[in-house]
Amino acid sequence: MIEIRNLSKEFYLAGVRRVLFRGLNLRLPSGVPVALLGRNGSGKTTLLRIVSGIMDPSRGEVVSDGTVSWPVGFAGSFHPELTGSQNTRFVARIYGVDSDELSDFVQSFAGIGRHFHLPFRSYSAGMRSRLAFGVSMGIPFDTYLVDEVTSVGDGAFREKSAEVFAARMRNAGAIVVSHSMPLLKRFCTAGVVLTGDGATYHPAISDAIDHHNAVLGLGAAPA
Repeated sequence: MIEIRNLSKEFYLAGVRRVLFRGLNLRLPSGVPVALLGRNGSGKTTLLRIVSGIMDPSRGEVVSDGTVSWPVGFAGSFHPELTGSQNTRFVARIYGVDSDELSDFVQSFAGIGRHFHLPFRSYSAGMRSRLAFGVSMGIPFDTYLVDEVTSVGDGAFREKSAEVFAARMRNAGAIVVSHSMPLLKRFCTAGVVLTGDGATYHPAISDAIDHHNAVLGLGAAPA
């Protein structure tokens, strides 16, 4: 279970105050893959970062009774001077998993060849995402936080990413942000719609998508 309690988040941009959330309350059940829907700029990625702990709210708190991943594919914590292998082993030690097993999994999954043993700073954006996704999927969590990560790479890599993610969902829950409604229908059974008035949880993903389309003025989702 993840419970968001009286959460508020404010930013100041060029001296202008912007409020994303004010008094947001939400409870997400354990073991359920949940789509997070909302207009562009509604705060979906920000909420994922707050739930993961890499961003602080202005007020309120997030409570969980299980382990929660960082946003899958997030590479901001990788050291630029360490190799992909060294970064992977460092993360393994932090989370208490076998470093050899994680390294073997990531090297095979990411498919970046000799670059796995070169400094992270030398990676292209695509290689960084591949490494980050592999590290994320190689560590077991109760809830995975996912932000458009299956859009990375070519078609073959995207399908491989989707298959690995689906395998993880057999034993875990997730909060998934994506603009692809077919992807959300494929992976999620429930949904949350963020609006200026707060957040609405729908136990059925089809109802969440219909609500989201109504907010956008698109009508109901096609069958």
